[in-house]
Amino acid sequence: MALDTGDALTTHNFGLQIDGVMVETLQEISSLSMEQDVIEYQQVSADGKPIIKKLPGVKKAGECTVTRGATQSQAFTEWIAASIAGNMGQARKDASIIFLDYELREVKRYNLRNAWCTKVELSGTKAGDAAALTEQVTITFEELTLG
Repeated sequence: MALDTGDALTTHNFGLQIDGVMVETLQEISSLSMEQDVIEYQQVSADGKPIIKKLPGVKKAGECTVTRGATQSQAFTEWIAASIAGNMGQARKDASIIFLDYELREVKRYNLRNAWCTKVELSGTKAGDAAALTEQVTITFEELTLG
């Protein structure tokens, strides 16, 4: 039986959900990463040959960066404000990065557990400039799972 791998996913159809609510404007999601330590375990076999095993170690918290048009979205603004104020009871939320196919059906999901904002950076502004104001938000999370 032949393996049907399908088309590669495109990068232009994506979204970010925070506590199940889709963020309405996104320009870019970048640097999604999570890391895990590797434990190297060495031993000697019964016949005296060295054996090296690698085992999974402690998972480290991950992060990603979201660039979005600076809108009047209260939900996103309140989430950023709670994070900056250190109100972690309100700031820690479950989020998902969702990739869609060309017919806008969900095809891949990355779930971010206990996500909150650690940095906000506004785009440059200049008198007479005709550019959109954007904000770049760094989001940290405790666990990444594929859904």
